[in-house]
Amino acid sequence: MSAESKKAHNFILSLIDEAIREGKHTGKVVTRFPPEPNGYLHIGHAKSICLNFGIAEAFAGECNLRFDDTNPEKESQEYIDVIKQDVTWLGYQWAGDVRYASDYFDAIYDFAVELIQKGKAYVCGLNAEQMAEYRGTLRAPGRDSPFRDRPVDENLALFQAMRDGKYNNGELVLRAKIDMASANINLRDPILYRIRYADHHQTGDKWCIYPMYDFTHPISDALEGVTHSLCTLEFEDHRPLYDWVLENISSPCQPRQIEFARLNLNYTITSKRKLKRLVDEGHCDSWDDPRMPTLSGMRRRGYTPESIRTFCDMVGVNKAGGTVDMGMLEHAIREDLNTRAPRAMCVMRPLKVTLTNYPDDQTETLTLPVHPQNPEMGTRDVPWTRTLFIDREDFSEAPPRKWKRLAPDQAVRLRGGYVMTCREVIRNAAGEIVELRCEYDKATLGVNPEGYKPNGVVHWVSATDSVAVDINQYDRLFNSESPDSDKDGDFVEHLNPESLVRLEGARAEKSLASPGQTLPYQFEREGYFFFDEQASTAGRPVFNRTVTLRDSWAKTNS
Repeated sequence: MSAESKKAHNFILSLIDEAIREGKHTGKVVTRFPPEPNGYLHIGHAKSICLNFGIAEAFAGECNLRFDDTNPEKESQEYIDVIKQDVTWLGYQWAGDVRYASDYFDAIYDFAVELIQKGKAYVCGLNAEQMAEYRGTLRAPGRDSPFRDRPVDENLALFQAMRDGKYNNGELVLRAKIDMASANINLRDPILYRIRYADHHQTGDKWCIYPMYDFTHPISDALEGVTHSLCTLEFEDHRPLYDWVLENISSPCQPRQIEFARLNLNYTITSKRKLKRLVDEGHCDSWDDPRMPTLSGMRRRGYTPESIRTFCDMVGVNKAGGTVDMGMLEHAIREDLNTRAPRAMCVMRPLKVTLTNYPDDQTETLTLPVHPQNPEMGTRDVPWTRTLFIDREDFSEAPPRKWKRLAPDQAVRLRGGYVMTCREVIRNAAGEIVELRCEYDKATLGVNPEGYKPNGVVHWVSATDSVAVDINQYDRLFNSESPDSDKDGDFVEHLNPESLVRLEGARAEKSLASPGQTLPYQFEREGYFFFDEQASTAGRPVFNRTVTLRDSWAKTNS
């Protein structure tokens, strides 16, 4: 994408570019990515990561990684470590050290004291129910708290007592004194601090009061010298509060908050609370379950950072909300892997084939390309033996019209190998097909047979020189485009029962016993599959399906 088309696709880049040209912005562009460490990052966060780091890169600026760690009861070091890994995996490096909002707790407390001293904040004793009543509605203004006009000295003393642990959780809060009649509910004396007795992963038990996000965020931005605070649209109504905080404290600078539409993807849930429920209730195995829309789950499934960055670029940055089709994300990974994923053969549901006219003690090595369109990727050796496996779905005793695979007395070419013809079907005592006895045409390696035409091409592996592997065939986690849109229902009711189909005992080329491959393979005629090191055991590799070769969802679910 050209520089001009990127600007058209990213209104924030255009705004900053225009401000620089007109002299309204001078100096370095500084952005930040401020995740809450209360869960794993998901595909929606990827858009914010790409935007914040991408804007900084576009203007030779800097992007900070700052954890918004103001709610210790829901946060953990595990989430911090995974988030850092995700950002790095996507290909970005933050400026300087990792930052935490908790780094600024002393300064934020001092700014709160400054607001009290200016008569801009007060300690309130209303409980949660009373506060909701006093707050008013979208149509009716709020009412002043009976504690709104406490003297400054009394507010200072009470705030200090809150910090000293002399009050219980929820007993007192510190509120900004703005306007209880404001049409913007966020300006109706919002809470700045609340009491929480909880150990913090960075500060331990130093604090028993914690600042609210709307107070912490603008101060943290200002202290870091952030120039552009990029937020999703749900924070647009919070921008007046963001500006109010910085205008009423001794702020070192005034960052500009700009809002953009968040990424909504169909067939997907991105609420951390709901994702946690999927894990807690056992619908998914973990936060990094390959069905989850978390970056860790997508990485384990085989998505590449390049494909996710391409997808975010395709989505663009705008003010209009909307839902992006999952097919766009799947297109991005297919396009990426099609050009560079090595090829291999894997038989998902093995059916034994015996080549009756091939010597029992003979093995020959066939040389196949690693990637047919990229000869520079080299070749791979595949053993050809008397006994082979093909996929059960590639054989039919009563084939339908236009059948392009194997059938009795019909011939097929084995991918990269010889042509064979089925001569006999062997069943077990239960009547199940357990073996096909075929004849191979030794004159057909790399050339067409004379006098007859093969009925298609099927993939295969040697029965004696292949490896047993387990396959996780992953699909979309939900079978509804908008699983949480039904306000009267439960989103888990829309879980796709076919989101994971496990196939044990598949057979793959012997080289896949120890893949050592950072990209997914294209299992020919099947899809793209990624080695799951976490699930594999010694001698038993596990491969996760990243995506099918083509979009079959619309056809099968229409």
